[in-house]
Amino acid sequence: MAIKLFDSRGVPLEKQKFTWKELVQKPISKLDDEAFTRVRIILMNGLETEALRFQHLCARMNKDLQVPLAKVRRTEQHQQTTVNWLISSDHSPLETTIAYEQVAVEVTASVAQNEPDGYLAQVYRFGLLEDFDHLYRYSALLDRLEGKDANNILQSHTDIIPGRPTVDEHRAPENDLREHYDRTTAAAISKLHATTIMAAEYQTHDFYANVGPMYADPVARQLYAEIASIEEQHVTQYESIIDPTETWLEKWLLHEATEAYNYYSCMEQESNPRIKAIWERFLDYELGHFAYVSELFKKYERRDPAEVIPDTLPEPIPFRSNREFVRKVLDQEVNLRTRGTQFVDKAQEEAASLEYRRHMNSEGSPSQTVAAGYQWSPGTELNRRVA
Repeated sequence: MAIKLFDSRGVPLEKQKFTWKELVQKPISKLDDEAFTRVRIILMNGLETEALRFQHLCARMNKDLQVPLAKVRRTEQHQQTTVNWLISSDHSPLETTIAYEQVAVEVTASVAQNEPDGYLAQVYRFGLLEDFDHLYRYSALLDRLEGKDANNILQSHTDIIPGRPTVDEHRAPENDLREHYDRTTAAAISKLHATTIMAAEYQTHDFYANVGPMYADPVARQLYAEIASIEEQHVTQYESIIDPTETWLEKWLLHEATEAYNYYSCMEQESNPRIKAIWERFLDYELGHFAYVSELFKKYERRDPAEVIPDTLPEPIPFRSNREFVRKVLDQEVNLRTRGTQFVDKAQEEAASLEYRRHMNSEGSPSQTVAAGYQWSPGTELNRRVA
């Protein structure tokens, strides 16, 4: 089913209403629901929190847009609550962390394979291998701290093996910036991809920054601090690929299109009928937002929204296991590093990053400590020792 952005007016903004019971619905089952249902929930929570963040920033810079932004933002707030509260309370923070990294691996892998711009695809593959390693490090922590198997969350969709070592991911800030797409020539899907992955990574950074201090275990606290730092680098990377010359209204229009596109992707592939109904409802709401912002775009910029985004949404992001693709990228690109905005072999990495990394790791590396000697196999280390 193709979605026509300009023909599908969605639900008008004034009719987008909620009750408290609608905001807080029955959560998913940690073990019985399909892993990609949880992946979709986490992804959409990231997009909704990005919508809130962007719209607040936009309001600070645009007096004339403050009332329209406040109206749309109220619905975004309620959508974010509805989506985020679908994660059940029996997920420990560390189990939720495993799920966040599965989102980072599988969604980024799908985006990398569907991205038409070769340079941007490389950007996604580069970040993918780092999040893949984070999954391995957190899996070791889950096993050794809580005695749980990360595969109970991953459901055999995603490998638990090292990626580009986290200890080697720390870079000087100038080496985290990338070349941006050109807003006048970039494919629509490239714009949607960039906002999608940026939103997901920003959410991950904030989650780790908030969860990390809750642990008493010193290695856990340090690991969350270390990987939160890398996630900040990832946000820097992904936001830098977005054309900074886009106007505020152009960016707002693209945000709404991105949300609609991702709700459409979720709706088309959701296996849980109750959750699918939420995706359908929120797709209609986002189409309403897009129509509302399109009118603002015409009013204030006197431009056709079709200059920014075409009428028909691209094919949905595939929510599936990307094991073979990830293994191939790992084999071919694990030794890539950055030099400015370019990707180079680790032998050519810039001195500033080497010095930054040397100092950060000079008193030890939490990511190395937590996974020392760790090799995942079904069950936990304790079970293997007993056997």
